[in-house]
Amino acid sequence: MRFTETSRTIAGALGLAALAACAPSRPPTSSAPAAPAAAAPAVVSPAAPVLPPSTTRARNWDDYKIQAGRRLVAANPDGTYTGLVPEPLLAIPVLEIDLNGDGSVRRVTVKRKPRQALDTVQLAIDAVHRGAPYGEVSHLPQPWQFSEVFLFRDDRRFKPRALD
Repeated sequence: MRFTETSRTIAGALGLAALAACAPSRPPTSSAPAAPAAAAPAVVSPAAPVLPPSTTRARNWDDYKIQAGRRLVAANPDGTYTGLVPEPLLAIPVLEIDLNGDGSVRRVTVKRKPRQALDTVQLAIDAVHRGAPYGEVSHLPQPWQFSEVFLFRDDRRFKPRALD
């Protein structure tokens, strides 16, 4: 029986470590001891939901871009908008996202930086990583990459161009 309790404790600790590694870093708020394994879901903030892996198989790269755009919005609910695109926009960074065969992000390259609001580039990069994995691409032609245009309005919320 003791072996089972030890195994659960180790599994819980590993689970907490994995969640902590994925969570954004923030300064400690108190010197209280770490929460037990049962409190692990509290580590994930509501602003960055953990999405299950995408199971939809895109027929081509156009379908894939739309699927990825929807996933970007779902993974970043507090940083996106879905209505009409305002004019003028605050910033329009363009990223090229290189993928692994399973749809995980291999590399993000900035293809266009805006002249103002340079912080939107990092907001877009972070949003891409929160949305991953985007779904398997091994059945699509290589290179496994796509570009996304981020349409930022004044409140620094974005809409993926693929969904406009």
